[in-house]
Amino acid sequence: MKTIGIVGGGVVGLSCAVALLDRGYGVSVFERDTDYNAASWGNAGHIAVEQVEPLASPAALRSVPKRLFSAGGALALPPSMAAQWLPFAARLIAASTPAKFTVGTAALTSLLAGAMPAWRDLVGALDAPDLLREDGHIVVWDSAARARTGRQRWAQTAIGTARIVDAEPALLDRLGFLADPVGGAIRFTGSGQITELRQLATTLEASVEARGGQIVRQAARLVEDADRIVIAGHDVDQVLVTAGVRSRALLEPLGYRVPMIAERGYHIRARAEGWPADLPPVVFEDRSMIVTRYADCVQAASFVELGDPDGPPDPRKWDRLEHHVRSLGLPIEGPFTRWMGARPTLPDYLPAIGCSTHHANLAYAFGHQHLGLTLAPVTATLIAAMLAGETPAVPLAPFDLDRFGKKGPHA
Repeated sequence: MKTIGIVGGGVVGLSCAVALLDRGYGVSVFERDTDYNAASWGNAGHIAVEQVEPLASPAALRSVPKRLFSAGGALALPPSMAAQWLPFAARLIAASTPAKFTVGTAALTSLLAGAMPAWRDLVGALDAPDLLREDGHIVVWDSAARARTGRQRWAQTAIGTARIVDAEPALLDRLGFLADPVGGAIRFTGSGQITELRQLATTLEASVEARGGQIVRQAARLVEDADRIVIAGHDVDQVLVTAGVRSRALLEPLGYRVPMIAERGYHIRARAEGWPADLPPVVFEDRSMIVTRYADCVQAASFVELGDPDGPPDPRKWDRLEHHVRSLGLPIEGPFTRWMGARPTLPDYLPAIGCSTHHANLAYAFGHQHLGLTLAPVTATLIAAMLAGETPAVPLAPFDLDRFGKKGPHA
């Protein structure tokens, strides 16, 4: 039996483990963290099938000044972390031409088309259908003028398999707790939500072990051995790197170019009693904030902070989230718990999914930016097909890590 060592036990790594175990491989998942504090388990829970346009785009670049944190927006470029984000910004600008944006949109459209079917298959395989809700999500604006502008923008945006409808009056009635009337709202259909992220984590881990796989609670060290990669101290045939933002540190010493940055997001959580249990995720677009109800808490999340994954958090981000909660009149009362986590983002906002052309037994799946939760199961099916020598359902060429350069001096 061929054995595979998966380095990284977030949602992508664990989904890959289940898919590979179901194909008869022996699987060990190397994940040292036991607190479920990574980005996989702290995100908005939103299965964002509508986000087919990569953020590497001419429009996104033009919008930077008004999106800056200092201007009240969600984009933060900390001066203390300029050494990280300046090189990334240069690559992002180069990846944001109209032609590259068109290619990136086509690649993400193909990948996201299979996201919801793959999630249905995965929760079925886990015998945990209640983990998935397919109630879409709501986008609201503060004023009628902002709503008109927002509707026009979304009407001109590619949204893949999702669809946009007017928010029903009954749905708006459930937002009656807001301090001010909603200026306008739309509802997306076709998107979904994971109902409880911690339960997803523990269910995936239990499923790996029930299928005969191992969760190894230690860091993995990768060592080059001729044309192969070895996990030091462990005997596996194949290595699959799914370590999110930590993948860069694993692969660059081996000669790979991985121009990835930590795109840090923040959330606050509080008790759920005052928030309607059946309300799908709500995006307050004027505040760049998404609010999600989980089983026993409500979470408000925001911010795109480019920098060091291990740098100290900025408490002003949490303060602003709490301010938004209060000013909107949301029925969320403290005390709040605070979290910051790092999304793994590559400059073209496409993930890295494929097999190494330099080491015969190395594969990878990381860099899913805001879409790690959304794309985890479909990524797993593509990896499983690729490692079995089959033709994946989605062409993987756009996601090849070699698009950033061949093995050699690091970028």
